[in-house]
Amino acid sequence: MPAELFPIAFIGALLLLWAALRGHLKQKNIAWGLGIAIFFLISTQTIAILSGLASGSIKPVGWIWAIALTCIALYTLAIINIGLAGISLIMEINFINKQ
Repeated sequence: MPAELFPIAFIGALLLLWAALRGHLKQKNIAWGLGIAIFFLISTQTIAILSGLASGSIKPVGWIWAIALTCIALYTLAIINIGLAGISLIMEINFINKQ
Protein backbone atom coordinates (compact mmCIF):
# COMPACT_ATOMS: atom_id res chain seq x y z
CA MET A 1 0.00 0.00 0.00
CA PRO A 2 2.72 2.62 0.67
CA ALA A 3 3.86 2.68 -2.96
CA GLU A 4 0.33 3.31 -4.23
CA LEU A 5 0.19 6.47 -2.14
CA PHE A 6 3.39 7.86 -3.69
CA PRO A 7 1.70 10.73 -5.56
CA ILE A 8 0.35 12.08 -2.28
CA ALA A 9 3.67 11.58 -0.50
CA PHE A 10 5.50 13.22 -3.42
CA ILE A 11 3.30 16.33 -3.33
CA GLY A 12 3.65 16.52 0.45
CA ALA A 13 7.44 16.15 0.26
CA LEU A 14 7.65 18.88 -2.39
CA LEU A 15 5.61 21.20 -0.18
CA LEU A 16 7.85 20.38 2.79
CA LEU A 17 10.92 21.02 0.67
CA TRP A 18 9.50 24.37 -0.40
CA ALA A 19 8.84 25.30 3.25
CA ALA A 20 12.32 24.11 4.24
CA LEU A 21 13.92 26.22 1.52
CA ARG A 22 11.94 29.27 2.61
CA GLY A 23 12.84 28.70 6.26
CA HIS A 24 16.47 27.73 5.55
CA LEU A 25 16.02 24.63 7.73
CA LYS A 26 16.09 20.86 7.09
CA GLN A 27 16.55 21.24 3.30
CA LYS A 28 19.13 18.47 2.98
CA ASN A 29 17.21 16.03 5.15
CA ILE A 30 13.98 16.43 3.18
CA ALA A 31 15.69 16.52 -0.23
CA TRP A 32 17.77 13.41 0.49
CA GLY A 33 14.73 11.61 1.88
CA LEU A 34 12.76 12.41 -1.26
CA GLY A 35 15.60 11.28 -3.50
CA ILE A 36 16.04 8.03 -1.59
CA ALA A 37 12.29 7.36 -1.64
CA ILE A 38 12.15 7.85 -5.40
CA PHE A 39 15.24 5.65 -5.90
CA PHE A 40 13.84 2.73 -3.89
CA LEU A 41 10.39 3.01 -5.46
CA ILE A 42 11.90 2.84 -8.95
CA SER A 43 14.22 0.03 -7.82
CA THR A 44 11.30 -2.01 -6.53
CA GLN A 45 9.34 -1.58 -9.74
CA THR A 46 12.36 -2.40 -11.89
CA ILE A 47 13.14 -5.55 -9.90
CA ALA A 48 9.51 -6.68 -10.08
CA ILE A 49 9.29 -6.12 -13.84
CA LEU A 50 12.65 -7.65 -14.74
CA SER A 51 12.22 -10.70 -12.50
CA GLY A 52 8.66 -11.49 -13.50
CA LEU A 53 7.12 -10.72 -10.11
CA ALA A 54 5.02 -7.94 -11.62
CA SER A 55 3.49 -10.16 -14.29
CA GLY A 56 3.05 -13.13 -12.00
CA SER A 57 5.28 -15.40 -14.06
CA ILE A 58 7.24 -16.33 -10.93
CA LYS A 59 5.94 -16.93 -7.43
CA PRO A 60 6.61 -14.32 -4.76
CA VAL A 61 9.17 -16.40 -2.87
CA GLY A 62 12.92 -16.58 -2.59
CA TRP A 63 15.70 -14.05 -2.67
CA ILE A 64 14.22 -11.84 -5.41
CA TRP A 65 11.03 -11.44 -3.38
CA ALA A 66 13.14 -10.55 -0.32
CA ILE A 67 15.00 -7.89 -2.31
CA ALA A 68 11.75 -6.38 -3.57
CA LEU A 69 10.30 -6.29 -0.04
CA THR A 70 13.51 -4.75 1.31
CA CYS A 71 13.33 -1.99 -1.29
CA ILE A 72 9.70 -1.28 -0.34
CA ALA A 73 10.68 -1.22 3.35
CA LEU A 74 13.50 1.23 2.65
CA TYR A 75 11.12 3.38 0.59
CA THR A 76 8.71 3.41 3.53
CA LEU A 77 11.50 4.38 5.94
CA ALA A 78 12.47 7.25 3.65
CA ILE A 79 8.88 8.50 3.64
CA ILE A 80 8.78 8.24 7.45
CA ASN A 81 12.05 10.20 7.58
CA ILE A 82 10.51 12.95 5.46
CA GLY A 83 7.52 13.09 7.79
CA LEU A 84 9.71 13.32 10.88
CA ALA A 85 11.81 16.03 9.22
CA GLY A 86 8.58 17.90 8.49
CA ILE A 87 7.52 17.70 12.13
CA SER A 88 10.95 18.90 13.19
CA LEU A 89 10.76 21.73 10.65
CA ILE A 90 7.42 22.88 12.04
CA MET A 91 8.75 22.78 15.60
CA GLU A 92 11.87 24.79 14.69
CA ILE A 93 9.92 27.40 12.72
CA ASN A 94 7.47 27.79 15.62
CA PHE A 95 10.39 28.12 18.06
CA ILE A 96 12.05 30.79 15.91
CA ASN A 97 8.79 32.72 15.52
CA LYS A 98 8.16 32.73 19.30
CA GLN A 99 11.46 34.43 20.01
